[in-house]
Amino acid sequence: MERKDSSKLNIAIIHPDLGIGGAERLIVDAAVELSSNGHNVHIFTSHHDKTRCFEETVSGTFPVTVYGAFLPRHIFYRLHAVCAYLRCIFVALCVLFLYPSFDVVIADQVSVVIPLMKMKKLSKVVFYCHFPDMLLAQHTTILRRIYRKPINFLEEITTGMADLILVNSKFTASTFAKTFKRLSSRGLDQPCFIQPSTWISLTNLMLLSNRHDSISRLSFLSINRFERKKNIELAISAFAMLYNSQEDFLKGDNKNELSLIVAGVAKVTGKQMSNLENINLRRQSKIVRPWGLVTQCGFDRRLRENVEYLEELKALAEREGVSHRVQFITSCPTSERNTLLSQCLCVLYTPKDEHFGIVPLEAMAAHKPVIACNSGGPVETIKNGVTGYLCDPSPQDFSMAMSNFIRDPQMSKTMGRQAREHVVQSFSTKIFGQHLNAYVVDTARRKKE
Repeated sequence: MERKDSSKLNIAIIHPDLGIGGAERLIVDAAVELSSNGHNVHIFTSHHDKTRCFEETVSGTFPVTVYGAFLPRHIFYRLHAVCAYLRCIFVALCVLFLYPSFDVVIADQVSVVIPLMKMKKLSKVVFYCHFPDMLLAQHTTILRRIYRKPINFLEEITTGMADLILVNSKFTASTFAKTFKRLSSRGLDQPCFIQPSTWISLTNLMLLSNRHDSISRLSFLSINRFERKKNIELAISAFAMLYNSQEDFLKGDNKNELSLIVAGVAKVTGKQMSNLENINLRRQSKIVRPWGLVTQCGFDRRLRENVEYLEELKALAEREGVSHRVQFITSCPTSERNTLLSQCLCVLYTPKDEHFGIVPLEAMAAHKPVIACNSGGPVETIKNGVTGYLCDPSPQDFSMAMSNFIRDPQMSKTMGRQAREHVVQSFSTKIFGQHLNAYVVDTARRKKE
């Protein structure tokens, strides 16, 4: 009995902004899985909008506490990194002084909290590195390089203070080793490797897949946040190239049904239902959707880039002559997203050198093949020619891969079945939870030894 009780740990998770991105999905999955293993989990963050979050964060499975929401995210749209550091430091200080020691503290994205958490001698710190932040920042001018230099130095030094470092892919692990050279000299350049899992309910997706034969349309789905690094314009340009081509297989009804959807995942409130009203009406009346490409992206009006990029994408669709075939859904709940997945031919994933990429796993779990760039994390999750296609990041290559599913829509179902099997065998939430729990428990035991 003593052994059983001692295996239950008090775990704190510190995350900068608990929104609806891939990093947030991993944090939520980690909290859910660790809770299911009997641990007491508590998430601390500087921002948690209950109208734009993953359902698990408001279901009561684990507490979510916000500190520092009053602190700015930027100063006149500048100094984002400094503001992020200050917000996370404030959260860490609140955890440090307002709570007793946790057995393990899990932090991600902002490593500056690590030395603060290490001030409590009884706590061990696990840092999950999605990707070195210094590589995500712009260093385009001398002023920017001067601004980033102390931040980059602080990132590397504080990252090395963690008791355990985890990364999300082999690509990130190799990048980590090349980037943090000071850690390499200390033998700390080989982090442990644990891949994220699919978070969509496998049971729900099985039910959706059973409906696929009767409701699948000639539509493509793009899922991403409205950030320029996500390269969503590639999906629109590739779709336009396909739609405007003169190929025989695109004549008649095929061209009339071709569409693209660009949409976002969020918890739906009454205010957001207006975004979905037309979709629900069409589904209820069984009218075929007239759109061609559906782009599903996380959208946050607080972020200027989100607002600007959405307008840029709409303008691109207009210039390419496909605005009437492209539908943007800025905020989309899980149930609606699952339905969109069930109705598309395949998912387009356009970021280059993506650290891991949770979207391809979600798509394959829904029996959908994925077309992605031949770089970064997707190379490790997509089997080229089996569960999807890995392409050069050009409209020509993406359009060519997309045309395969128009010529032979049955290919979507064949590759989708193989994609589902691949995800269940290699990327299930259960496997992720087992690996994470083992790492966390082992790190806590080292504290006692």
